[in-house]
Amino acid sequence: MNILITGASKGIGKSTVEKFLMHGHEVIGLDIVPSEINHHNYLHFICDVADKSSLPDIDDVEVLINNAGVQDEEKSMDVNLFGVINCTEKYGIQSHIKSIVNVASASAHSGAEFPLYTASKGGVVAFTKNTAIRIAQFGAVCNSISPGGVITDINEHITNNPDLWKAVLNETMLNRWASSEEIADWIYFMAITNKSMTAQDILVDNGEMAKSNFIW
Repeated sequence: MNILITGASKGIGKSTVEKFLMHGHEVIGLDIVPSEINHHNYLHFICDVADKSSLPDIDDVEVLINNAGVQDEEKSMDVNLFGVINCTEKYGIQSHIKSIVNVASASAHSGAEFPLYTASKGGVVAFTKNTAIRIAQFGAVCNSISPGGVITDINEHITNNPDLWKAVLNETMLNRWASSEEIADWIYFMAITNKSMTAQDILVDNGEMAKSNFIW
C-alpha cells in the first residue's frame, strides 16, 4: 500500500515508518529535516506541513498518518492543527484513500499542557470527526490517537532528570510511559487492521487520565 507519514524523521514518526516498512509497504515520509532511514521502499521529502505551497504532489495515497507536531507555542497551531488540515485536504480527501490516522495528544482531553498546544491537539480530535464524515463515501476510516507520555527525544529533559521522571511516572496508573514503537503499533492497527472503527479518538496514556486517589 502507498503510505504517507508526516513528521517522519524522529520519534513516533520514525518508528511508524519502520513499522510499515517492516510489513512490506511503500512509505513516503515528510519532515522539515532529512531522514536516517535508508530503505528501497522509502522515499523522503523535506517540506513544512504548515506551508501548503511546500507540500509535494503525491498521487493515490492510500493511508495518511498525520504525525508532524511541535511543542513550540508560537508554531503549535500552524503545525499541529493546520498542518493536519493541509495534508488531509491535499492527500486524504480522494477516492484512493483507505484510512487516515491523526496523532493528537492526551492533553486534548485533560487540558494540562501549554495553552496553544492543547488547543491545537483538541482541534485535531474535532477535525478527525469531520474528516471521517467526508471520507466515508470512499469506504475509508479516519481516527485519532491521543498518546500520554511517550519516550522520545523531545522529552529527554524529563526522562534524563530523575526527579522529574519519578514525578511524571507517579501520575500514571502503570508507572510507565509508552515507547514510540508502542504508539507505532497502535497506529498500524488503526490504519491497516481496522476497517470498522471511524470518527473515534483512542487514548493511550498508561491510565494517567483515569487515575484517582480515593480520600476517606
